[in-house]
Amino acid sequence: MKSKYVLLASAFLISSATFAQKDELKTLKKIYDKDVPSAKDVAEYKSTVAKAEPLVANSTEADQVYFGFYKSLVPFVEMSEAMAKPENAKNPQAAMKFFTPASIADLAKNSERVTEFEKKSGKQVYTKEIEEMVGQFKPTIVSYAVSLGEQKRYADATSVLHSVYLLDKKDPEKLYYAANYAINGKDYDTALLYFGELKKVNFSGEKTNYFAKSKVNDNEDFFDSKASRDNAVKIGTHTTPRDEKEPSKRGEIYKNMALILVQQGKVEEAKKQIAEARVANPEDESLSTTEANLYLQTKDYATYKTLVLKDLEKNPNSAVSYYNLGVISSTSNPKEAADYYKKAIQIDPKNVDSYVNLAGLELAEDTAIVEEMKKLGTSANDNKKYATLQAKREAMFKKAMPFLQKAVEIDPKNDAATSTLLNVYNYLEMTAEAKALKAKM
Repeated sequence: MKSKYVLLASAFLISSATFAQKDELKTLKKIYDKDVPSAKDVAEYKSTVAKAEPLVANSTEADQVYFGFYKSLVPFVEMSEAMAKPENAKNPQAAMKFFTPASIADLAKNSERVTEFEKKSGKQVYTKEIEEMVGQFKPTIVSYAVSLGEQKRYADATSVLHSVYLLDKKDPEKLYYAANYAINGKDYDTALLYFGELKKVNFSGEKTNYFAKSKVNDNEDFFDSKASRDNAVKIGTHTTPRDEKEPSKRGEIYKNMALILVQQGKVEEAKKQIAEARVANPEDESLSTTEANLYLQTKDYATYKTLVLKDLEKNPNSAVSYYNLGVISSTSNPKEAADYYKKAIQIDPKNVDSYVNLAGLELAEDTAIVEEMKKLGTSANDNKKYATLQAKREAMFKKAMPFLQKAVEIDPKNDAATSTLLNVYNYLEMTAEAKALKAKM
């Protein structure tokens, strides 16, 4: 008999706890649903969260999901009360002082749990409201992430942008930027994870951006759609509409994945990933460049050359490809390397590195010549050899000079080109030119 009373008492305690937690959840819902909660409401909300937490642990999935959501909304409720004050009403950025990267991550995780649960249950309570909340606060949260990145708080910026993605999975671009912040913070495992997710959803990031000039300040403004831009031009607030196409980001995504995998010693996996990407996206030229560069990175020059020459058949106007072919040919076949560099310059006349490397090919023997000159004595025969070597060196410098001059003209801040050109001027006793160049350095 006694055991029956114990069981009865236990059942009563459990049912009382369940009843209590239902009351707590109702209180939280009531306060959350207020447009402008008072300071008293905020205090009650926080104390109710603390009271309900131990009760919810053994409750239903629904109670656990909604309680987690309500708990993550504490900063949101605090912000709603504070932002109703006149001093904050016209300053939306003030809202962010109530949030931290951790609290934003918590809100994103619990919001996602709610929408997934409501999709499964077929009964929508907060899904629409969450979507509206995301639409309202997403620009402010993204601005917050950018400011964190500017402060070099890369881990926090990564977390916030990942949260934005969880809140709105229709916008995978935010996950792409989260992965890049992770790279900046040297958190390569997280970057690889996020890039893997982008690969799964086949994100390309290819899009068209819309711009037009404002008549107010003559600045070029960005518009989130063609319709809104065209409307601004139509009503007369803007002029000079311009479209700008953003290329696919797939190549960069796979390049970064490959570099991380190579760093981790998983070279074959990196090659496999890019090969799969090329099969899935045969028209995406950025992936062919990425695949070739992987072989360049791993010093498999023969395969690299084969891939690049194959790609050049389809896209013969890639200055970068010709430049890279020049680099890998410079030791084994300097003449072929020079032809590649010249081809790169023909396509892109401002390809500074090709000019510098052409000069480098002309000056390749300089060190050996100087060493040979140092070994010579003062005999008539040695003096004759010295004069021959000096003439050869002078001829080399004269051949290299136009390439260096062009490189400095294009990029005056190129230290390698400038210092080498100064040495050439000094050796050739071109005093005026050396003085003028030194004044610009």
